[in-house]
Amino acid sequence: MKPIKIIFIGDVMGKLGRRALAKIVPQWREKYQPDEFIVNVENLAHGKGVTAATLEELLPLGLQIFTGGNHIWSKGGVNQLLADKRFTLVVPANDSRAEVGCGTRVIEIGGQQLLLVNLVGQVFMADPEVVVANPFVALDEILRTNDSKIKNIIVDFHAEATSEKVAFGWYADGRVTAVCGTHTHVPTADAKILPKGTAYVTDVGMVGGVETVLGVKKDIIVGRFSQQDKMPFDFPDDGPAEINAVLIELDPKTGQASHIERLQENVVI
Repeated sequence: MKPIKIIFIGDVMGKLGRRALAKIVPQWREKYQPDEFIVNVENLAHGKGVTAATLEELLPLGLQIFTGGNHIWSKGGVNQLLADKRFTLVVPANDSRAEVGCGTRVIEIGGQQLLLVNLVGQVFMADPEVVVANPFVALDEILRTNDSKIKNIIVDFHAEATSEKVAFGWYADGRVTAVCGTHTHVPTADAKILPKGTAYVTDVGMVGGVETVLGVKKDIIVGRFSQQDKMPFDFPDDGPAEINAVLIELDPKTGQASHIERLQENVVI
């Protein structure tokens, strides 16, 4: 039984990110021949949240499996998107806004079942109106109720603090196939296979503008830091863009990862 190859793409930032995907996904499909793509879409619609129209824009690329994060609810209508049979969307299971069962989904990849999990971190992610349960405990409960005993499990851990992400990776080692960190938009150089067979990276990175601050027009964020200017966020629609992802190979018999490598390309839109 051949390894299953998955390309996990980091947080896609608005229109520029969507246009960059349209340019690079066909190339990566031909070059790497993955069995599936998984894409974090919490910033898909103008940098914050997701809509049906922005998800529909990705369908012609063959992208139909999506994860979220703390901003996924920003545009509203998430329950309708979760029920849409054209694609698979998971939202953080330990976020109080998530309905039961929406934080995990069983998907078919390469003729095998895979459990896709979305969790959000607690450190530096505080929102007084949102209750976030302990993601470590949440993972325990998800694995305990994995009734079909699916071995292939990928977790999108959407968190701010590198320490929380690294600790979560060690906690999950040998219990899941891969932990892909998202949210901070800067790719980390620590993609590796942990001792018990779990592929891990602290942050996959984003799909967005190169000449930005985490995808936001740079002058806005520079002004916020240097002059305490409270200009609203805005996002470029064109220009140079970076596409960050990881390629993961897993053994469908054991649920262990055999390979992980960081993918990064720049394009001009």
